[in-house]
Amino acid sequence: MLGYDFSQPELLQQALTHRSCKGRHNERLEFLGDAILSMVIAEALYQHFPNAKEGELTRMRASLVKGVTLAEIATELSIADYLRLGPGEMKSGGHRRESILADAFEAILGAIYLDAGLDVCKERILYWFSSRLQQITPQQQKDSKTRLQEYLQGRRLALPVYQVEHTEGEAHNQQFTVSCSIEGRAAVVASGSSRRKAEQDAAYKMLERIQDEH
Repeated sequence: MLGYDFSQPELLQQALTHRSCKGRHNERLEFLGDAILSMVIAEALYQHFPNAKEGELTRMRASLVKGVTLAEIATELSIADYLRLGPGEMKSGGHRRESILADAFEAILGAIYLDAGLDVCKERILYWFSSRLQQITPQQQKDSKTRLQEYLQGRRLALPVYQVEHTEGEAHNQQFTVSCSIEGRAAVVASGSSRRKAEQDAAYKMLERIQDEH
């Protein structure tokens, strides 16, 4: 699955355990993995694009580490097949939920870091992101909310409305679910560890839906 063998397999088990399941869950590992991923991707972009401005680097990093992208990689790695979920999450199809897949992927990065150190974790990150790092360009990386707004403005349509549907978790580690709606279309919903992340992912989904239709 991962191309890496854990010397402490209990770390992998914890990384794959959602908080809805009994036992040690993956939220702390997710926190660690999120920070490592951001740093490794930032360094890779800094080296690959020596002439890119700070804003361009920031937008490229945001595109690569957003929940949609992490869930895509988690799916490529078949992480859903190994998730440990509580009965409620299993019944509601939690193993397919984007936010749960993205969180588990980050938790696995945290587990690899604790198991083998930064160099090994960095190698896995760069391997899993290699094709995306090769394809990304500074000029294309406006964030999803900006792209959706410009798309709608260019067609003289009403701007999107974002609304927090609900939050869960402790204050220091909340999960936000946000809807994005535009006139004449059904809303889309996305989740993230911050309101901003959830809004960006919801905008991305809405933009994809609109573009697919045309």
